[in-house]
Amino acid sequence: MPALDALVAAGYDVVAVYTQPDRPAGRGRQPRPSAVKTAARHHGLTVEQPDRPGGASAQAQLAAYQPDVMVVAAYGLILPPAVLAIPTYGCLNIHASLLPRWRGAAPIQRAIEAGDAETGVCLMEMEAGLDTGPVIATRPTPIAPDDTGATVHDRLAGLGAGLLVDTLGAWLNGERRATPQADTGVTHAGKISADEAWIDWQRPAVETERRIRAFDPWPVMRAQRGDDRLKVWRAEAVAGSATPHAPGTVVAVGEKGIDVQTGDGLLRLQCVQAPGGRAQPVADFLRGHPVYAGETLD
Repeated sequence: MPALDALVAAGYDVVAVYTQPDRPAGRGRQPRPSAVKTAARHHGLTVEQPDRPGGASAQAQLAAYQPDVMVVAAYGLILPPAVLAIPTYGCLNIHASLLPRWRGAAPIQRAIEAGDAETGVCLMEMEAGLDTGPVIATRPTPIAPDDTGATVHDRLAGLGAGLLVDTLGAWLNGERRATPQADTGVTHAGKISADEAWIDWQRPAVETERRIRAFDPWPVMRAQRGDDRLKVWRAEAVAGSATPHAPGTVVAVGEKGIDVQTGDGLLRLQCVQAPGGRAQPVADFLRGHPVYAGETLD
């Protein structure tokens, strides 16, 4: 939404906003509009939601708008070359990484998970390949030790909106300069799967800490405690920790956290969520859910 809001605020004539069809959501599984659709309606803009953006009727509708340029941000569907060729000045994509690092569906999460010190946004010219097009402009930002997928997403959304508005005028005026991506340093950010959210206690604590931050707000890392699935929202690797316990063993319990042995070091769980409950600091969680040293988490 920040990119759309920024375009409207800058006075650009947004002839239509494309977003995916409404999806079932919530306990009632009723169709719910995307945040983009809601923002577009707020601005009084036309909304299109084709099931197949590459289909003949969708292409004809897009061509009828006679767009100068199309701006794409996390659309979630692949656009075929025939669609990319419709706008007079091409299609521009706001991508949440510093390309060619982290091409693909989950660049924010994969950057945090890998321990990258920096990420950013790119404005790139789209082509048939997945995030392979030439880069028009970039804007970097550091990844802080306490950053999560949510905080980095929100920061990059703002940076991307600013980058778009700062760059688009020159692009439409004929100053269309883009730099081909380097052939080296290419990495791929595969789509996040819910199956990845189970903590592997054999892995080092520092890796699991990064994954917990990366998978906030979705799918949220979790551990099995008896019959319950315990969601872990925040944790930290305890420096210099070494015990003889098997991975997954609860070593210590206190108001600062629940210390669990991993394959390398202790992981201190600091904010957790029981089934049917809400996320809580460990000190609050323990009042209703006692945890004891010697327990094993799977």
